[in-house]
Amino acid sequence: MKLSEFKSELKGRKEIAFQLPNGSLVPSHFHVTEVGAITKKFIDCGGTLRTKEVINFQLWEENDYDHRLHPEKLVNIIELSEEKLNLEDHEIEVEYQGETISKYGLSVAGDAFLLTTKQTDCLAKDACGIPEKKKVELSSLNADAGNSCVPGSGCC
Repeated sequence: MKLSEFKSELKGRKEIAFQLPNGSLVPSHFHVTEVGAITKKFIDCGGTLRTKEVINFQLWEENDYDHRLHPEKLVNIIELSEEKLNLEDHEIEVEYQGETISKYGLSVAGDAFLLTTKQTDCLAKDACGIPEKKKVELSSLNADAGNSCVPGSGCC
């Protein structure tokens, strides 16, 4: 989810809820302790120089049950960050403390913002000799009549 989409989703909400991939909710007394821009410059395993830019939110919760972050306040924090940090409209990455600091993608479903799992990947599969996976629809496969197991064929 891009920053502009997140701000649009916040407007008109009465509360903010973040749901972890396991279905549990981040406790409602969380705070967004950071809004920032992260630029990652790196070389992939194939030798290609790459740059990745994301907007980073850090969620934190402690035993402060008397304060809740309301949507309008978070919009104000984001707008201040856009002004002071010259944020562009990049994808949002969310940090949240589990057993260690975990990074999540962000999407929305109904009343909750979903923290989505992220996966590592090889960005230079061709240079590493990793064959490209081909997506095949099962309905497009034609079974070889001699190798198929159909009722009455005696294969089972």
